[in-house]
Order: sequence, then structure tokens, then C-alpha cells
Amino acid sequence: MHAHPIQPTITFFAAVTTYFGYGLLMFFGYVRDFCGRRFKKVTSLPPKGYAPLVSDFEEFYTRRLYHRIHDCWNRPIASCPAAWIDVMERTPLEYGKPLKLTGKIRKCYNLGSYNYLGFGDPNSPTKNDVFRALDQYSVSTTSNRNDIGTTTLHKELEKVVARFVRKEDAMVFGMGFGTNSTGIPSLIGKGGLIISDSNNHSSIVVGARSSNSAIRVFAHNDPEDLEAVVRQAIIEGQPGTRRPWTKILIIVEGIYSMEGEFCPLAEIVAVKKKYGCYLYVDEAHSIGAVGLSGRGICEHAKVNPSDVDILMGTFTKSFGAVGGYLASSKEVVSYLRTVSPGHVYSASISPPACQQVISAMKIIMGEDGTDIGQTKLSSLRENSNFFRRRMMEMGCHVLGDWDSPVVPVMLYNPAKIPAFSRECYARNLAVVVVGFPASPLLLSRTRFCISAAHTKKDLEDALKKIEEVCEVVGIKYGTATSLPTSSYLLEE
Repeated sequence: MHAHPIQPTITFFAAVTTYFGYGLLMFFGYVRDFCGRRFKKVTSLPPKGYAPLVSDFEEFYTRRLYHRIHDCWNRPIASCPAAWIDVMERTPLEYGKPLKLTGKIRKCYNLGSYNYLGFGDPNSPTKNDVFRALDQYSVSTTSNRNDIGTTTLHKELEKVVARFVRKEDAMVFGMGFGTNSTGIPSLIGKGGLIISDSNNHSSIVVGARSSNSAIRVFAHNDPEDLEAVVRQAIIEGQPGTRRPWTKILIIVEGIYSMEGEFCPLAEIVAVKKKYGCYLYVDEAHSIGAVGLSGRGICEHAKVNPSDVDILMGTFTKSFGAVGGYLASSKEVVSYLRTVSPGHVYSASISPPACQQVISAMKIIMGEDGTDIGQTKLSSLRENSNFFRRRMMEMGCHVLGDWDSPVVPVMLYNPAKIPAFSRECYARNLAVVVVGFPASPLLLSRTRFCISAAHTKKDLEDALKKIEEVCEVVGIKYGTATSLPTSSYLLEE
């Protein structure tokens, strides 16, 4: 199943009550601050003579809204990110008081980690290779790649990555966020133009803003709007001088992690070719997770990898490790190795992490002589589609595409964010909830991440508990027929 399902839209009642909920919280928050300052009981003000470190609204939002429900995002984990995880219990939240550990451990079903293929499990088939690498190379190189931070494992990893994504060459970074934030500024600078999807990840936003190039945004997953933006940019040229852009770089993601959607890569490639642009695809969530052989969005969309100029990915999701990569032609990668701060100055990726990725990729490609990789990929697709179908049958508003392991379910109302999280936690379910500013104000959600490590029996049991929570919290909004999966479309 590859077709886009009908996506839900927020109902009028849900929208009104959501605005009312935020308005009520902020009103009483400002009243309490006014009274506190009047009677000199507010301690959040900076010391006399000092400027505030953050803006007034950020400080207010943190104290009066986030701190009311911050237990939902501050539950320490004491185990591997497997299908089941050990969560360290804390005292019940009391407003204004810090959370404290009770010393107890709660075993929860893990529906929040990016452990898509189960390589982060304690019984991962990569385990023996990783421990051998740890014995030989230690935990860290304690150096950057240009000094003594390059081992034989780093060189092998870059060759394996290039072979896996079907590019001429690749370079690896010690941090996934740093791959975008330090890689993009190395590819384009003053006189260049970045055209970015409106829902791109913050690492892309940071990288684009750091590049000193101009930035334009097109509507999420809308190739027609992308073409209009590209055409207008070419016609107008650089601001002030009207000179042609030195280069135009289109940046999209393979899977958008807040929406669970694939990008329409074939249509975007057509626009890129038509206007002579370059294309950069972030595969943080798609590489290793989609495609018949796990090779990501290019395989899923039946696009030749040679039609994408830069393929970026991370090792933190499907491969159970750390770091990221950029893959391209030998010429481009050779250039990046000399100019990218993430390569020149940052500490190199840990050798055991290198081995983890090498072993995982070889298992996925079947080079270990087993069918473990194909079994994991099939299990991930089946689990993802099974879970998505059941959530839709419950009457919940579910975002995303079939085959995507990211399954967002809409909550909308701010009161339902902590309610859903706490009710799930009470039933030993570990879930992730997302609200403003990580999502648009009206579009709060919970985001399930499905894994090949999940068994069908455990998923069925989890779904029964989730349905109970949906009834208690009231998020069975029924069927809808529109497509507002981003703030841009909602505003339209």
C-alpha cells in the first residue's frame, strides 16, 4: 500500500476548545504573574542589573504551561531502547516542585523510540561485532578525523554506506544533527538560494540559516508550489542586484517525522531537473526503514539515487547507533572533507558505533549470509500498517502514509497532551506526545514509532490499552476528509 490515505482535519469544536484551553491557561498565568510581582513573590525575574537570558514569553510559557506537564517528557530510561524498556519512576507532579526519583522501575511497552529495525535491542545480531570493536579500538578516538580520529572502521563504514545508498562516496559525522547543521553551510553560501520544505527538521533550518545564503520556503509536500517558488526565484534573481543565483539547492526529507509522510520524490526530482537545481534529501527516518531492501525513499519512490545530488542520513534510527552521513559523488565528498566543520573540528564517530552500523547494513543487505535483514524489514512494514489501520478503525485522526513506521495521532486540545501521556504511562505504555512549539498550536499529537522488534501479540495488547485511553481522553474524533497536515495548509 503506497497511496496517500485521506488525512483528517481538525473539527470546528476541537479548534475552538483548543484555542479556549490555551487562552485560559495563559490568562490565569498572567494573572498569577501580575499578583506575584505586585506582592513581590515572583522569583523568576533576573537579578537586578542583569538582562533576561530568554524572551519574556519563552520564560512565561516555560513556567506557566510547560512546567505544569513536564513530567510527560522527563521520565528517565534505564535500559536499551528495545520493545520493552525500564522507566525510572518519579514522584507525582506538584506544580512548582521538582520531580524526584522514587527508586522504583516500571517496565513499559516502548512505542516512542526510533529503533525501527530492532538493532538497538540487547540481543541485537550486531552485538558480538560491536564488543570486539570496543576491545580493539576503545570507546572514542578522542580526536577529529583530520588528526588521529580516523580508524580502519571509519574508512570501511564510509565504503559500506556508499554501497548501501548507491552513491560513489560518503563521509560520516559524529552527530546526526551536526550532519545537517555543518554539512549544508559547506555546500552553499552567499549568492546561493536554499528552497526548503515548510516542515523540514530544525537541523536543516539551522544549517540553512548558517549558510549565509538566501532561503525560500515551499508548501509542505507540494511539487507545484515548489515549481512556482523556483520559477519566481530564477526570474527575480538575487535581491538588489538581480544577478543569477550561484546555485539553487532544494532540501526535503524522506519521511517527515512529525507527519509520518513520505515526500513525493519523483515529482520533486522532475522539478529539480527542469530548472537545473540541486537536490538534498534528508533520510534520517527513511534510510533502513522503507523500500523493499531498506534503501530508503529513493527505492520506495522508484527514483534513481543518481538523480539526487546529496543523500543525507543518520545512524540513530534504523541502525541503532549514533552519527550521520552525507553521500554524493567523489568530487563533492572530497570537497566536504576539507571544508565541513563537522568533519574537520568535531570528534569522530565512536569506533564501536561504526561497527554497529557496518554490521547492521551488511545484515540488511544480506551480506551476513542470513535473511535476518529481510525478515526485519518485512516485520516493520507489517507492524506499521497493522498499527496504523487499527488506530484509524478506532476513529482517531491518524496522519501519514502506509508503510511509514511513524504514526502520528492527533490530540489537538492542550489538556489532552498530559492526559494521554499519563493514562498510557499508568497502563505501562511509553509514548511520545508533542505540543506547541514543537507542533503548530492547534495540531498537538502523540507520535507512535513502530519497530520490527514489536511482536503482533504485544501490539494487539498495546492497542487494546490505547483504545481505553482514547475513550477516557476523548480523541476519537471520527472520520474527516481534508488534508491539513501542516500549519501552512491549516492557515490556507
